Amino acid sequence: MRRNDNQPKLRARRTKPEYRFGFRDNPATASYRHPLCERRYTAGHHTAVSLFSGCGGLDLSFMGGFKVLGKTYPALPFDILASYDFLQDAIECHKLNLGDYAHEADLQKISVSSIPPADVLTGGFPCQDFSSSGPKTGFNGKRGKLYQVLSEYMRVHRPKLVVGENVPHLARLNDGAYLETILKDFEQEGYHFDLWELYAPDYGVPQSRRRLFFIGVRDDLPGFPVKPTPTTTWHITVAEALADLEAIDDETVTNQSQYFVSSKATSGGGQGDHKNVSDKVSYCIRANARGRIQFHHHLDRRLTVRECARLQTFPDEFVFPYTTQRNLTLIGNAVPPVLGYHVAKSVLSYLEAIQSNADFSDFERRLTRNRGFAIQEVLFA
Repeated sequence: MRRNDNQPKLRARRTKPEYRFGFRDNPATASYRHPLCERRYTAGHHTAVSLFSGCGGLDLSFMGGFKVLGKTYPALPFDILASYDFLQDAIECHKLNLGDYAHEADLQKISVSSIPPADVLTGGFPCQDFSSSGPKTGFNGKRGKLYQVLSEYMRVHRPKLVVGENVPHLARLNDGAYLETILKDFEQEGYHFDLWELYAPDYGVPQSRRRLFFIGVRDDLPGFPVKPTPTTTWHITVAEALADLEAIDDETVTNQSQYFVSSKATSGGGQGDHKNVSDKVSYCIRANARGRIQFHHHLDRRLTVRECARLQTFPDEFVFPYTTQRNLTLIGNAVPPVLGYHVAKSVLSYLEAIQSNADFSDFERRLTRNRGFAIQEVLFA
């Protein structure tokens, strides 16, 4: 296929990265990574199961034990018993970096009873059919009803808490009817749900990304987790986040030599004609990096795989082992680990409170908020 100027398309800068270690066995992470990376479960830790886990962004959030952008996120007392995803690439990347507990599986076909019970269920159920940049087919899309796997797990295993994740446009699509149905299906399994729309830069992620979190508590448990408050009013800019990578064009930092070298579009729909702005957070990192807006803020090239991973707050030791587009798809589909980490800390505080029979004054919520006010708040934000 040729470009509009009849020249052949340019290929990715490098086919595959060079690396010796994944995150889980890198000597540089040995002093702070989660014990689960070394195949060790810890007595007294809360257990979790992860559905639609992708390459492990939300799993890393709940594990903790990583460093990114000069800040350490200490390990959290969660042990993930099993993670599941349909994509072989995602599971292989997951295993390389985090643990052997990840499984390739079609969640529409396996029996939920074969998945282990856990204290916490997490699941970033597929968002493509609800995304503002997708087909907007909702429940009519081939992945639109996969959230029902979470419902079935709740029915069979009755976890204490559920953490779902999706795009905010889900709340707006079809005037909120899809969201209402999902919440109704979740709550009829015996849970109360709240919705948290979080803006990633408010929590230390240098990227303009909003995500909708579904927080569910089993209805025989008191109180409710508290929505995490923003950790900063000063957003990390794209220039600040990537400054130390600008002079590197090889694999001394894994995945840094991988990027598309295609030129900016000069006609048509304008795909590829936007670039990041130095003194602002980056544009949202997309799974399809051949499209617009993933250009460097001042270098005449697209963002590298490592730069996209950095903006998504994956630690530099987290390796993406494939060709450029395959890696960028994994990164763009992931939950930013730093954003998810603050959700995990809120869940942890709640679990510790109910364990110790603490005063629930800090956790109490009016249950009328869960499907009434919360939906309106997201819908008209």
